[in-house]
Amino acid sequence: MNNTFNIQRFGLLLKRQWLEFGKIYLITLVVVIGVMVAFYGFNIFPLERFRGPVDLGFREPLFIIFGFLFITIIASSYFAHLGQKPKAIIDLMIPASTFEKFLGAIIFTSLMSTVSFLLIFYITDLAFISYLKSNLTEVGAKEVLFITQKEYITIFKEFRFVYILPLFVTSIFLLGSIYFNRFHYIKTAISVMIFSGIWTYIIYNSGRFLFDNKIQINHQGGRPGWLASSYIEMYMILLLALLTYIFWAITYVRLKEKQV
Repeated sequence: MNNTFNIQRFGLLLKRQWLEFGKIYLITLVVVIGVMVAFYGFNIFPLERFRGPVDLGFREPLFIIFGFLFITIIASSYFAHLGQKPKAIIDLMIPASTFEKFLGAIIFTSLMSTVSFLLIFYITDLAFISYLKSNLTEVGAKEVLFITQKEYITIFKEFRFVYILPLFVTSIFLLGSIYFNRFHYIKTAISVMIFSGIWTYIIYNSGRFLFDNKIQINHQGGRPGWLASSYIEMYMILLLALLTYIFWAITYVRLKEKQV
């Protein structure tokens, strides 16, 4: 039997992890659904108050904020039990390799959490928007102002780096869940804010040093600018992918140290 990865052993590990971690996952998911439904209801009902165009601009901030909170809370909770000796001993004695445990963490925190939130948000949003559009004529409202699904697809095509963002964000909080012994989410969030502040300061001052008092040279036709933006997007994707890999690698090494 392969000591690194075995599909049957990995399947049993996923079932075992779901019995323990699934409770936290489902509770968090139910809370998110309840808050989203309450938020939509508060902003839409009663329908009689809409007499002009209905502006649903709250949907995008709701998607970003609650999406970020959901996936980070899930990621920050996965290895939290390793900070408690009784639970840590039981978990570390599970007959599975370090790679299998790490791969299970990626599936639960990065893939399943992102897909489930997208699905829940889409169903909730579709239900409320369909109800609102079907009742517009009854309340006398003229139209609904919101981003259509086609426009969302266009945004995702133009900014392809958003596909790597959930993996990048969850990799940070997954590392925090195994690196810190207590208050994982708070300590990880504080660390992110500190490093983000330092990084922003460096980028800002580097930009000032490189571009202040410089003369901009314009190109005709706009093609060089388009090429520059494409390269920037590609570099952004590569940078986030590299950082995600680094955070995952550190998490794997940390988990291996715990196993020892």
